[in-house]
Amino acid sequence: MSFLVEYTEPHWRDLDMRALHVDQAYMYLHSQYPEHSYLYTLSDECYTCPFAKVKALPSAESVEPLKLSTAYPLSFKIYAHDQGHYAYENASALCALRRSDLQEFGVYNLTLLANGSCSFSVDKPGVPINYAFLSVFVLVASLLILLKLVSCAWTHYRYDEAAAVADSIGDAATKATQRQRMRSLDTFRGLSIVLMIFVNSGGGGYSWIEHAAWNGLHLADIVFPTFLWIMGVCIPLSIKAQLGRGISKPRICLRIIWRACKLFAIGLCLNSTNGPQLEQLRLMGVLQRFGIAYLVAGVLHTICSRRDYLSPQRAWQRAIYDICLFSGELAVLLALIATYLGLTFGLRVPGCPRGYLGPGGKHNYAADPDCIGGAAGYVDRLILGNAHIYQHPTAKYVYDASAFDPEGVFGCLLSIVQAMLGSFAGVTLLVHVTWQARLRRWLLGATLLGLLGGALCGFSKEHGIIPVNKNLWSLSFVFVTVALALVLLSVLYYVVDVRQLWSGSPFTECGMNAIIMYVGHTVMHKMLPWHWRIGAMNTHFLLLLEAVWNTLIWMGIALYLDARQFYYSL
Repeated sequence: MSFLVEYTEPHWRDLDMRALHVDQAYMYLHSQYPEHSYLYTLSDECYTCPFAKVKALPSAESVEPLKLSTAYPLSFKIYAHDQGHYAYENASALCALRRSDLQEFGVYNLTLLANGSCSFSVDKPGVPINYAFLSVFVLVASLLILLKLVSCAWTHYRYDEAAAVADSIGDAATKATQRQRMRSLDTFRGLSIVLMIFVNSGGGGYSWIEHAAWNGLHLADIVFPTFLWIMGVCIPLSIKAQLGRGISKPRICLRIIWRACKLFAIGLCLNSTNGPQLEQLRLMGVLQRFGIAYLVAGVLHTICSRRDYLSPQRAWQRAIYDICLFSGELAVLLALIATYLGLTFGLRVPGCPRGYLGPGGKHNYAADPDCIGGAAGYVDRLILGNAHIYQHPTAKYVYDASAFDPEGVFGCLLSIVQAMLGSFAGVTLLVHVTWQARLRRWLLGATLLGLLGGALCGFSKEHGIIPVNKNLWSLSFVFVTVALALVLLSVLYYVVDVRQLWSGSPFTECGMNAIIMYVGHTVMHKMLPWHWRIGAMNTHFLLLLEAVWNTLIWMGIALYLDARQFYYSL
């Protein structure tokens, strides 16, 4: 079973294997070439990038170990002459090869033969990394089963008939109340916040869980937009309830403004957890974008909403009634999309091609090194200043790009669209009273938006008019993530509310205290018992175990707060 925890020998020949981190391996570089040569590498993660120089290789049978990343396939080129920091396609190499079978904790040999050709061999096989999921699952499942057995034993030992009757009455009252509330919405929100905590805890160090370097869609890229979308779904439900209680629209708007200000202020405070240096304080962030999107979508829906929804008599009118009610907001939504597209493809950015959507740096063979994000990056730097945007985007480590804020000001345009598309799903929920009609509408919307998003990105990662890009919050990204959210809500609604096959627990309880979980896990990010370190923490197993541990603690806190009937919302 040692392979389940990524075990490797502490030493292999003269190499310290424990000095490697996750997704790293050693490579011996052998040179039999009579003259000096130069090794360059390129990861598949870096799209349209030049090869980057790693080191010079002395002549005559030299042997040197090199650490390299195994997260993505690697290409190698060896040149007879120094090409500088980058080597471009027009440069002629002695030899070239690409390896997609590299594994962490492996030891490999790359040999430059005397005739200038390359030879590759495996000295020590690497370690499979995905078995860590099975290991952690077995451990967590065993722990939960043990806790359940202890709970049952304690309940049996402390059994009190009168208390049991009282509890059953209380449970019946609770279920009666819950039937009036869509548990699938809380379940969706809870699932989103649980995944957010998990990915913010590192997600085990897996590349497909972490944010994509630029284009593409990883698990971490889906969490934020789906949470933003479900916030939009709840807006019509909340406003209708307030209007039903006789609260005036101006007062509802003031509440929305006040809540948006609190979200923005909390997000700003969370940005100062590493020190409130005002000259370099990041002004935007996740909660700030939540606040802005909630403000616009909430106030707009309040203005456009009606106190009562009188369904038309004719069937075809009933079928499009939610679209008619949403027509005013739809006009604003289309205007926001037009504004975003007009600025993205029409704004002149100094020193950059018009309509540029890349990460700058060495992307496109370093043709536009200072153009990260195109119009989005330019507008954010103009409004916020370079010192007040995010300094460590994922593109910085892959593309050698400059600072860029994935939650900047410019991206708020389509974040508002994301929340408004959620509001439309909420209007559908209010207008269509049968579950069949709701599911038909949601799944139809998911199909249309999915096809639109796929058409914009050319159903590919790097091609198409507008690639799927969370950093830019691109239009294709909005359509694809909303389509995924609609499908997920449809499944949860059918399972939790329609068929009642699952109560939604424990995600429902997490969704009812989402703000406490988000703020809490951000503030306690480096504290016991939520986080811990044992040794080098250089395996996916340990990193995954720690991320799951932190997530489970916050789920336990949510269950405890629900048991105490404590719920907090801004």
